Amino acid sequence: MTFPRIYLSRPHVSSRERGLLLDAFDSNWIAPLGPHVNAFEAETAAYVGRNYGCALSSGTAAIHLGLKLLGVGAGDEVFVSSLTFSGSVNPICYLGARPVLIDSDWETWNMDPNLLETALKERAAKGRIPKAVIPVDLYGQCCRWDSILEICARYGVPILEDAAEAQGARYGRKNAGQFGRIAILSFNGNKMVTTSGGGMLLTDSEEEAAKVRFWSTQSREPAPHYQHRELGYNYRMSNLCAAVGRGQLAWIDERIARHREIFAFYSSELGELDGITFMREPKEGDWFSTKWLTCVLIDPARFGADREKVRLALEAENIESRPIWKPMHLQPVFAKCDRYISGVSDQIFRDGLCLPSGSDLTDHDLDRIVEVIKQCRTS
Repeated sequence: MTFPRIYLSRPHVSSRERGLLLDAFDSNWIAPLGPHVNAFEAETAAYVGRNYGCALSSGTAAIHLGLKLLGVGAGDEVFVSSLTFSGSVNPICYLGARPVLIDSDWETWNMDPNLLETALKERAAKGRIPKAVIPVDLYGQCCRWDSILEICARYGVPILEDAAEAQGARYGRKNAGQFGRIAILSFNGNKMVTTSGGGMLLTDSEEEAAKVRFWSTQSREPAPHYQHRELGYNYRMSNLCAAVGRGQLAWIDERIARHREIFAFYSSELGELDGITFMREPKEGDWFSTKWLTCVLIDPARFGADREKVRLALEAENIESRPIWKPMHLQPVFAKCDRYISGVSDQIFRDGLCLPSGSDLTDHDLDRIVEVIKQCRTS
């Protein structure tokens, strides 16, 4: 008997999203821009706690334009988390700048403040302060922002916060997306809020928001003909996608609660097994993770099976899981980049697995997943 496919984190939509999408369709606001784009920007910015949002075609596009706002250009250096998706790093190269890759700490799996400080100290001694730093809020959990903010302020380096995976997370009294001078979100199909594809740049500056909207609509001047004085980009979100996003945003707190319930279930069922450990909220401080994905480390010597054996066993039962991000310093395309590496992300990648975490998973689905993992231990 073949069971239905269980996906890692598929879109969880409702009649609300459908109703807003049909509203956009029936009003004939099909092309980019429209009332749902404006509303989605305002509602998302208000949820995060920023003054302005710019709805774009992807989180990668948002990083690209955020770096342009910060004046990043050819030959500049930008520090960025190594344990991340390539979309955090690619835009640095679009601008002719050079990524410098910073490893993670064990407590958060995010950018290690100690390595960041070491890198900045060494660069400062050579008169090569980076143009920006991009810490990534990974898998629904914020970075150690108090340390990162203090270090970057001391060296006068602006922060572009990549909160693509962490909408709804908090550190202290602030939300993910409130920490950087500029921040970005992603609305890819597997995110907590999806527009099928899309992203948003967040800022507190009206001038910066206006510039991003200008660049993202091909830098078209206000003239009756097509007039351009600057290079532009076709990066704006469509009104249809924004309508879906508005419906999704209305459910975000309920979706987060369900993701945290799923994490608690996995923890109770697998947490006592020798050789399995979880990406957890750090014990000290005031952290709130969305648990966008439940991530585990599997020690083969103690568990009796390695990460890949577990992944393949799940796949054989029609269950999708995925290795933790392969660090950027291990990616061939970034092999020549400078890096400050401790080995933490190498081990996380070697042993790490993302378990199915979508908010539409049933209790039966979760039982299936856990049973397969437990069988790996005894097989």
